[in-house]
Amino acid sequence: MNPAASRPVPAWVRRTAEGLLALVVFTTLWELVKAVVPDAGVVIGGVSLLPRTSDQTMPHVWAVLARLGQPETSATDSVSLAAALVTASWFTLRISLAGWVVGVLLGLGLAVVMQRWRIAEEALAPWVVLSQTVPLIALAPLVVGWGGRIQLGGLAWDRWMSVALIASYLAFFPVAVGALRGLQSPTAAQVDLFRSLAASGSRTLWRLRLPAAVPYLIPALRLGAATAVVGAIVAEVSTGTQGGIGRLIISYAQSATGDPAKPWAAIAAAAVLGLVAAGVVGLIGLGLRRYRVGEVV
Repeated sequence: MNPAASRPVPAWVRRTAEGLLALVVFTTLWELVKAVVPDAGVVIGGVSLLPRTSDQTMPHVWAVLARLGQPETSATDSVSLAAALVTASWFTLRISLAGWVVGVLLGLGLAVVMQRWRIAEEALAPWVVLSQTVPLIALAPLVVGWGGRIQLGGLAWDRWMSVALIASYLAFFPVAVGALRGLQSPTAAQVDLFRSLAASGSRTLWRLRLPAAVPYLIPALRLGAATAVVGAIVAEVSTGTQGGIGRLIISYAQSATGDPAKPWAAIAAAAVLGLVAAGVVGLIGLGLRRYRVGEVV
């Protein structure tokens, strides 16, 4: 028997292959819908059941890819659309990661407090869940208004800080829920063992509960990174922050009639940005590999 044939496939290879397969399936379905559904869509009884599939509303995948190599605007010194999207994505990614860090610290802090005191969990858990029901479009103007009144010494509140704060607002929820579930995962026998060794609460937290929470926490951190990107994009649109991918989507959508591939390219870039953010955060799991046995996905 060939030893190489029985060697397990690395997880990163398997996940990369699954991601590429999902991309191929999505592209195939996109083109299949364009080929089968009429350009005007399907309307029955005045209700639109299937969207329009004309080139103006639903361009071919290859048209979007070809548009990436063309100039962003008609100006002679215009950079390519791909370069403009990369620059805007980098701007949004930095803000998203800043918001993610704040959200992670807040989520972990809340999880530790709720795990330590049962009354705190009963008091805070409903509010943590309720916080996610507030629409970002309504929250963004309030955050900008509050931030405009903040000034610490020579540090003035910039608009990008409001975007980062809104991103952290979405990121903290999955981290708080995942961390709390992980911190509560040690069995009663394990906790009793630490008590019998006269371990303090903080020592039990660092040596038992936090390592046990890693399989729950890593997926929560990845999800938090993706939601932070979503929050940053929505916040850029709501607060009027320039330079990010959110404003480009709105700007390109205004020219969708004459250049339909352009806004779709920006939307695709936003989707890729979320995957990149989750992938970057997923690298943290490499350093915590020994704690990830039986990781919760």
